[in-house]
Amino acid sequence: MAYRLPPLSTFRTFEAAARHLSFKQAAAELNVTPSAVSQQIKKLESYLAVALFTRSRNTLQLTEHGVSMVQNVREGLECFVAGVESTQRVRSRSLNFSAPPSFATRWLVHHVSEFSAAHPDIAIRINSNPDHIDGPDTLAKMAGKTVDPRADIGEVAIRFGTGEYPGYWVERLLTPEYVVVCSPILIDADRPLRALRDLRHQVLIHDEMIPAIDKRPSWHEWMKLAKLRGIDAESGPRYSNSVLVHEAVLEGQGIALVIKQHIESDVAAGRLVIPFPISLPSAYSYYMVIAKQDVGKAVVQTFRKWIKQEVSAQHDV
Repeated sequence: MAYRLPPLSTFRTFEAAARHLSFKQAAAELNVTPSAVSQQIKKLESYLAVALFTRSRNTLQLTEHGVSMVQNVREGLECFVAGVESTQRVRSRSLNFSAPPSFATRWLVHHVSEFSAAHPDIAIRINSNPDHIDGPDTLAKMAGKTVDPRADIGEVAIRFGTGEYPGYWVERLLTPEYVVVCSPILIDADRPLRALRDLRHQVLIHDEMIPAIDKRPSWHEWMKLAKLRGIDAESGPRYSNSVLVHEAVLEGQGIALVIKQHIESDVAAGRLVIPFPISLPSAYSYYMVIAKQDVGKAVVQTFRKWIKQEVSAQHDV
């Protein structure tokens, strides 16, 4: 059906003027001048060939035609608003994303703006959760979680662990490697760090974020790969959070075994240095973990494809 109507703006102006019984107040609400309101009303009256208001010096009143018309116009505008809001609700999708603190801090925050720019209709909520690192009670914590398949909210988690999560859809994202890293100030300090033997003069920083002791990056293992002996691999401060390890290294407090993929931007910017090429394979990998009821949701698949492409573009996974 073809609708022959005056401009929608004239109805909006009429409704505001009728509600306030004032061109001045209607103009303030619509952010236009009183003269513009008057012109819109005249345009509508001309199209309808009836007067909608009676005007005097200090008052504005609706005519009989104006009174009979205002309620229908108001209902029509409310239908427009309802239609727009309904469309926005359909388009607006949500994604809850959770990851270990180091992954969220050192990787995701540097890339999530690209996802938001590519998918402005998806509202993403990010949670940094140390429970997403495997430990003795991992399966107990994951058991019993349910997802409403009807909800237009996606749930995606990144876990650092073995990949054994019964009842979940699991996909390996990245197997990292640990490298020795330090601040550039240690390279040319009073006791410079230039050869493997110089490690005996450095403070060894230990990362204890992984709950399972046998899965943590070990100075013993790295020194074994480097064929380095005679250094106390147990000395030095210990941190329960990888983010704290990173900060300590940035401040030149010592050297640490850090996931290489987490510090590449710092190395490129000259804030950190990898003094030796020897890397220690990680006992854990990063896995994408999604409840099976949730994996088919469009918002989840959109994020899944994006993060895989981003990681693959940077690293050989």
